[in-house]
Amino acid sequence: MKKAFALLLLPFLFEGCGGYQLGPATPGYLRNVHAIAVPTFTNNTLEPRLEVLVTNTAIKQFQQDGTFRIVNADAADATLKAEIIGVGRSPARSVRGNVLSTTEFNLNLTVKFTLMGRDGKQLTAGAVSGSTSFFVGSDVNTDQRQALPLAAEELARHLVSQLSEGW
Repeated sequence: MKKAFALLLLPFLFEGCGGYQLGPATPGYLRNVHAIAVPTFTNNTLEPRLEVLVTNTAIKQFQQDGTFRIVNADAADATLKAEIIGVGRSPARSVRGNVLSTTEFNLNLTVKFTLMGRDGKQLTAGAVSGSTSFFVGSDVNTDQRQALPLAAEELARHLVSQLSEGW
């Protein structure tokens, strides 16, 4: 009698785990995408050589995440096409007693992307951004250039989570 009751109770004990699955939790529309090609992003800003920095950072983030393999275009299930559409800085903190002089800036980097399937159809599209802040030394442009990798890292994290998790 106890065995029959235990067997009857067993399905109810494990019903809460019924929806879980092992492996990557990619969105439904990307369930057949396992390998992505990432050509060099297009740079539509006036910041030189930014496209290589942002592309390499995104590839490293994809490799660290592990949801998608990075391959060449011939072996890819999808191709990520992206363009850098904005690099901007805004003052965050000014000098005490002189509001026209800035000591800290916020740096924002924006990318518009499209994931194209092997058949040429658009799987998803969107825009992501990354930001950081930097303090001003003797040369604002050099300080901004040194802060760009940090903004690119945050942008890459947002891009990869958008594609691998859907949000």
